[in-house]
Amino acid sequence: MTMPAPLSADAWLRQLFQSQAAAKGGVVRRKKRDIERLLGWDRFRFELKRRGYHAVENAGQVVICCNQDAVRIIQ
Repeated sequence: MTMPAPLSADAWLRQLFQSQAAAKGGVVRRKKRDIERLLGWDRFRFELKRRGYHAVENAGQVVICCNQDAVRIIQ
């Protein structure tokens, strides 16, 4: 059995930001380790900043707000 080829960084980003939730200005969640493995934090931050998006990390997950609205942490 052959393993599928891993996604390229560009393909992963395309898949992320073209998802239904992202396209509607919603929220998506990805594993922190996938971001580190496929993109690296510098590229990820660049892509967020370029789009005006925000993200928060908790428990190995990264929640990405695919809009330019303010983010508020609630106790």
